[in-house]
Amino acid sequence: MMGGLRLAPAKIADIGAVMRVMEAAFDPTYGEAWSSAQMLTLFALPSARVALAWDGEVPCGFYAARVAGPESELLLLAVVPDRRGRGIGARLIDDWRQWASDQGVSDYFLEMRADNDAVHLYTRAGFSECGRRNAYYRGGDGLVRDAITMRRSDIAEE
Repeated sequence: MMGGLRLAPAKIADIGAVMRVMEAAFDPTYGEAWSSAQMLTLFALPSARVALAWDGEVPCGFYAARVAGPESELLLLAVVPDRRGRGIGARLIDDWRQWASDQGVSDYFLEMRADNDAVHLYTRAGFSECGRRNAYYRGGDGLVRDAITMRRSDIAEE
C-alpha cells in the first residue's frame, strides 16, 4: 500500500502523529525514544526539520534532523514496524539529504546503537562508520552497547 506514500514537513499540530510513530518504532528497552517535549523543541529551531511519512492518512515514519554550517545530523529516524522493508526509511533519508543539501550541506552524520539493524539501511544510503563510542548506551535491560557514528560526504575526495 505504498502508492499513497507522501512526505511532508511536520507542524506542531502533528506532534501526536510523530509520537505515535515514535512509540511504535522504538523498543523501550533501549531508551532511544524522545519525549514530546524534546520533539517540540525542534520546531522552534530554524536549523531543524521534522518530516513525516504518510501512507494515505496514516503516519508511518518520520525523521528529525538539524543543520550546522556544512554539516547535517540525523537525530532520529523511525518507521513503524509493520511498514518496514517497503522503502519508507530510504525515502526519509533522501528527503533529509535533499532538504539539507538545499541549505548548502555536504556532510551528513548520524549516531546509532552498533547493534541496530538499521545500519544496513544507512550503508545502502552511502553511509559508513567513522567513529565509535564504547559502552555509550545503557539499555533498560542493564546491558551496555557501543554507539557508532556514520558519515556520508558529498564532497569529492581528492
